[in-house]
Amino acid sequence: MKPNLKEISNWGNYPKISAQVYKPRTLDEVSTFIQNCKNQNLTFVASGNMRCYGDANLSPISLSLLELNKWITFDREKGVIKVQSGVLLRDILQTIVPAGFFLPVTPGTNLITIGGAVASDVHGKNHHKEGCISSFVLSMGIADESGEILICNPSQNQELFWSTFGGMGLTGVVCWVELKLKRIETTYIKQEAIQCQNLKEIFHELEASENWTYTVAWIDCLQSGKNLGRSILLRGEHARLDELPKEKSTDPLSVSKGLTLNVPFYFPSFVLNKWTVKAFNFLYFYKQLTRFKSSLVSYVGFFYPLDAISSWNRIYGKKGFIQYQMVIPKNHGEAGMKELLAAISKSGNASFLAVLKLFGKSNPNTFNAFPQEGYTLALDFKINKTLPNLVRTLDSIVMKYGGRIYRAKDSMSNPKLTDYLQNTKQEVFDSDQNRRIKNLKLFQIKNQNHETTLDIRD
Repeated sequence: MKPNLKEISNWGNYPKISAQVYKPRTLDEVSTFIQNCKNQNLTFVASGNMRCYGDANLSPISLSLLELNKWITFDREKGVIKVQSGVLLRDILQTIVPAGFFLPVTPGTNLITIGGAVASDVHGKNHHKEGCISSFVLSMGIADESGEILICNPSQNQELFWSTFGGMGLTGVVCWVELKLKRIETTYIKQEAIQCQNLKEIFHELEASENWTYTVAWIDCLQSGKNLGRSILLRGEHARLDELPKEKSTDPLSVSKGLTLNVPFYFPSFVLNKWTVKAFNFLYFYKQLTRFKSSLVSYVGFFYPLDAISSWNRIYGKKGFIQYQMVIPKNHGEAGMKELLAAISKSGNASFLAVLKLFGKSNPNTFNAFPQEGYTLALDFKINKTLPNLVRTLDSIVMKYGGRIYRAKDSMSNPKLTDYLQNTKQEVFDSDQNRRIKNLKLFQIKNQNHETTLDIRD
């Protein structure tokens, strides 16, 4: 297995590194690769479709699992699939949806691999009711540091099984996943959209919508004063067959492909700024002419709106962007979000995408999952000179309220907010992110009063 020397980055195009990328086609090649790395005292991290952010799965030696993309079994009676870790969620959906099934948990893109979903223990719009994907994985094949592929489930190799969820590839290489699916009658979602004028309104509506399976809010993070937290709440349920109009009921499980637009080049850095984002936010909020709107939408439009725009990450320019996602415990949710949004508005760093969700209780079995009961906010920020200072400000607010940062999105946060992984082994499996977090933490211990800085040039 020969490497391909190339520049790699995740979806935010920051940071970029040079790496030797190996692409195994068989599980035997995975085992041999791990053994060779161990014998030569080398470290690596596995990667998928590079749709996470920051340096989460970057390393000078990278094991791309995209060629491990075979289906193993699909039990339509039990609603269980078993697939290799390089299979994309999109490809899973194209097979299971016509058969009357859906993913039990899905993030906002279907262009990640199932292995990446496990490594990040992904959550979705239904976390407050159904948790992370770890609640639905029945078993996995995980290659450990000796190269042996172990069968892991809640009763066999339990510690490795549970620590791999959210372990960011540091516990081993996920080779295959067995997943319990959700039954559906149609591919449509009953959606309700509610305009909220400020933070108090959106928190009230989120709490009032706890019985809905799916809830998410878009937030205009450039508003201030009485309009701080102006937002639109979306809530949804899978539509039943008897709820469809006649014209849609003839083929209720058709897979929607939709239109795909393309961003063919990187936008100049000046295009995305405070004023263009303000204009977009105004139009997005007022495109809905009434406060309340009910509609029937495809699952693609509800769960994966950005997947319809190929290479949308180029909008942020060649320098790239970060996604900053934190969670604040529920009892401090409104106060914490108020401070965070006020700091963002004051900084002038415009977040083109800002998403607020309600988390339910965390899975007591998982060691490394990001969610905790509370509110999570995800924001995109273009790389610029002032961004490190903003991140430090946001970090201090998150720390103040006892929150944490999602490692699948992190690239420059305080390690006190990201160093929460347990039962991970760094003898063979390691990443740039993990090294950065460990080194920064050690640096902070030695230099308690020293402020770290990042060199981000225009």
